[in-house]
Amino acid sequence: MKKLFLIIGAPGSGKTTDAELIAQKHEDITHYSAGGMFRAEVASGSDRGQLIDSFISKGLIVPIDIAIETIVDAIKNAPTKVVIIDGYPRSNEQMIELDKYLENEKEVELSSVIEVEVSKDTAFKRVLGRAEEDEVVRADDNEEVFLNRMRVYTEPLKEIQEFYQEKNLHKVISGEGTIEEIVLEMNEFIQSKI
Repeated sequence: MKKLFLIIGAPGSGKTTDAELIAQKHEDITHYSAGGMFRAEVASGSDRGQLIDSFISKGLIVPIDIAIETIVDAIKNAPTKVVIIDGYPRSNEQMIELDKYLENEKEVELSSVIEVEVSKDTAFKRVLGRAEEDEVVRADDNEEVFLNRMRVYTEPLKEIQEFYQEKNLHKVISGEGTIEEIVLEMNEFIQSKI
C-alpha cells in the first residue's frame, strides 16, 4: 500500500522546496512536483508535452485527463511506499477525479493534503525574487502571469479545503517561517502519518 501526501500552496509558497528537502531526508519517500512532471513532458518535445505547454505557458491548468494520467503513472511507478506530490489538486475537477480514482485503487491511500499557507504579499515577493535571481527567467514569473496563477489557485481553494476537511485529511502549515521551520513541522507531521 502506497501512502500519498498532496501538498498545495500558492505560487511562491515554497511547497516544492519543502517536499524536496523532506524526500532528501528519507530513503523511503519519493517526491514529485506536478509542475515538474508537466515541465519534463514539455521538455521531451512530445505531442502531449506541446499540449501541456500551451496551458502552463499561460498559467492555466493542464486538462484533467492528461494530469490524472501523468500523476497516476508516477504514483504507481514510484520506487518507495511513500509519495509526496506538490501542486495538486489545483481545481475542484482535479480533486474529484483524483478522489474517484483513489476510491477504486487498492494500492494507494491518500494520507493527507497539506496546505502551505502564505500571504499574497509573501508569495509575490518570492516569485518575483526568484525571477530576478535566475539567469534564465522562467516565463511564468512575471507579474501578470503571477496574478493569473494566484487567481487560478485561490478560486477553488475554499471548496478544496472543505472537501478534505470533511474527510479529515486537511492539514495547514504556515509557510511564512524559515525553510528549516516549515520543513521540520511538515516532516514531523508526515512521519506521524506513515
